[in-house]
Amino acid sequence: MARNTSVSLGDHFSAFIEAQIQTGRYGSASDVLRAGLRLLEEHEAKVRVLQDALIAGEESGKPAPSITPHS
Repeated sequence: MARNTSVSLGDHFSAFIEAQIQTGRYGSASDVLRAGLRLLEEHEAKVRVLQDALIAGEESGKPAPSITPHS
């Protein structure tokens, strides 16, 4: 369910949003903000995956040297 939320933006982001709307790609400031939030959500999901992999690697123990025979 959609909900109205008030957000205070500085001149930089206000101008950026207006420029995005002027390109015709977005119909409103809400469209621009939703697109930005989707990207942030994707980024945060990728960061979580990397953090989980790092923790798993740290918890797996000390690295053991691998011995590969020379051909």
